[in-house]
Amino acid sequence: MKPFLILQLRPERDAADDEYAAFLEKGGLDAAQTRRIRLEAEPLPAALDLAAFSGVIVGGGPGCISDAPEDKSPDEARCEAACRALMPAIVEGDVPFLGCCYGMGLLTDHLGGTVSKERHAEPVGAVPVQVTAAGLADPLLEGMPAGFDVLVGHKEAAQAVPPQADLLVEGTACPVQMIRTRRNVYATQFHPEADAQVFARRIEIYKHRGYFDPSEAQALTHAVAAADVALAPRILAGFVRRYRTA
Repeated sequence: MKPFLILQLRPERDAADDEYAAFLEKGGLDAAQTRRIRLEAEPLPAALDLAAFSGVIVGGGPGCISDAPEDKSPDEARCEAACRALMPAIVEGDVPFLGCCYGMGLLTDHLGGTVSKERHAEPVGAVPVQVTAAGLADPLLEGMPAGFDVLVGHKEAAQAVPPQADLLVEGTACPVQMIRTRRNVYATQFHPEADAQVFARRIEIYKHRGYFDPSEAQALTHAVAAADVALAPRILAGFVRRYRTA
């Protein structure tokens, strides 16, 4: 099969390795079926051919699309620029794409929508979401219940559904939880790769990055452990099954 291109934006190696392992496990992939690029450490190949991949998966990270250029670290700016450079070819070519958390901001911004910290940020934890009518008809959500819980943690959000996109999953505090443009380009605000153990480690790694008061870390870890978030990874697994190509 053609490999899946997995792009990561986490400068912390333990967080990046943990995320990559989660993509493999929840996606039903092994490392040989992927091409992993940690963008803060490795530039995109100049002659990267998206047709050589079954699809593209973009992970999360501590950077924010909506931050002013002067507020981005060099790593964050470099990762963002690399992802932005791919978006025209992905969207115009309808290349299978799944952007997770950061990918929502990336796709929304590319489509001309507004990403900001003004409204709809969510603290770290599990939240309920609902599948829309468009989502019920989408193959990635086939077999999913009308409502399920997901893991979130983000300081910025899409302020509305961007132009030329369909809302597939919606939430209360953050209405735009999953979108699709064209037939094959998807993004989620939530983390379809994560489970309670993954989030517990991220809570420890990022407890001083402004997502929550550091004194709340233990309570958040306990709350995540008690949540039932087993359904969201089906979306990642469904993406891999649908787009896996020889």
